[in-house]
Amino acid sequence: MKIDGSCHCGKITLTAEVDPATAMTCHCVDCQILAGGPCRTGIPSAAENVTVEGEPNEYIKMAESGRKRVQGFCGVCGTSLYAADENKTRFIIRMGFLNQREQLTPTKHIYQDSSASWLKCIEQQQWFARMP
Repeated sequence: MKIDGSCHCGKITLTAEVDPATAMTCHCVDCQILAGGPCRTGIPSAAENVTVEGEPNEYIKMAESGRKRVQGFCGVCGTSLYAADENKTRFIIRMGFLNQREQLTPTKHIYQDSSASWLKCIEQQQWFARMP
C-alpha cells in the first residue's frame, strides 16, 4: 500500500510503500515520553521504499536493547515522522501524520507491560464528536 503525509507545518513530506497488516502500537515508556501521550502507532518500511522530502531533525536515543534508534521529526512544528535503525535500513513510520491513518489499523500492541492501565477501559469512557 502506498502511503503519504506531511508534517503539521508542511515543511516535510514522506511517501512509502508498506504492508497494512504490519501496523502496530508501542506502549514503551520512551514512546510515551516522545509522543507526549500514552503510546505511538507506527508501520514499518524498508529504506528503499521510503522517500522523505525536506530536512527532518534527528535525535538518537538508546533503545532498551542497547541499540541506537534514530528519531526523525520536523524541527519547525515538532511532528514525529519516523524511527529508524542506526544505518537507516528500516523505518517505523509514525502514523499520526499520514493521510491514510484511518486505513491502517494496528494489528499488535507491544510493550504492554508499560501501557497506561486506563487504555483497557477506553470504550467505556465518554466520547464526544467535538469539544463538549
